[in-house]
Parts: sequence; structure tokens; C-alpha cells
Amino acid sequence: MALLVIFVLLQLIRPKKNNGNAESDKDFTHYVQVPDTVKSLLKTACYDCHSNKTNYPWYAEISPASLWLANHVKGGKAELNFSDFSQYTRRRMKSKMSSIAEQVENREMPLKSYLLIHKNAELSDEQIWLIVSWTDSAKTELNRKAF
Repeated sequence: MALLVIFVLLQLIRPKKNNGNAESDKDFTHYVQVPDTVKSLLKTACYDCHSNKTNYPWYAEISPASLWLANHVKGGKAELNFSDFSQYTRRRMKSKMSSIAEQVENREMPLKSYLLIHKNAELSDEQIWLIVSWTDSAKTELNRKAF
């Protein structure tokens, strides 16, 4: 009975949702060219945790899952936020591109826990190659770009 009461009381705790604007004037698409195919892949596989707009699953309304998700998204955005990409220095932008390539290529991202529910976010070898190739060209573009 005590567990049921705790569970019900947990439902009163509502973490703030990540419902901002994913594509602002600070978005990475304003700083590097992104082919539509790559942009679509990043939105499907990355944006829920790495942008200012999360598409929440049904279980995000139930504590403690809602608390876990809020913390997970907060951590993801702290590591990389596509929506606020312009806030980074050029050096950090290039570092983020290298990190994206490495983590996607090593299948560290998207997280396996995310893929359990979001099967459409699982990247094929070809999709991984597209993202990695794009990060290389984006770093070259950033080297040439005046800020």
C-alpha cells in the first residue's frame, strides 16, 4: 500500500518539458550546409535529446519515467544542442562534428536505451556513412567560414 501511495504522489512531480523551438536562428543549419537526407537522419535519431524540442513518448507522462527522461534530455543538451549551435566557438563546433562522427560510427549514439522504443532512429551502415561524411565536409566548411 505504501508503494502505491508513493507512486501516486510521484505523479504530482512534473518536470519541465523541452518544448522550445528546435530550429531557431542559432540552429546548426545556419552555420553549415546540411543535405536534406542528413538533416532528416539527425532529426529522427538525435533531436529528441540534442535540441530544444523533444517529441515525448506516452510514458513521459508517468513518474518516475518522466523524471528520468527530463534528466536524460538535460544531459544530452548539455553535451550537444543542435538548436543552440551558434553559441559554440568555431573550435568547439568542429570538436562537436568530430564527436558526432565518432559516436555514430562506433554506434554509441543513438543510445541503445533510446533505440528500444524508437526503432526508426536505428541507423544503417549507409546512414552512418552519410553522417560521418557530412561531418567531415562540415568541418572543412567551418575552417573556411568567417564568423
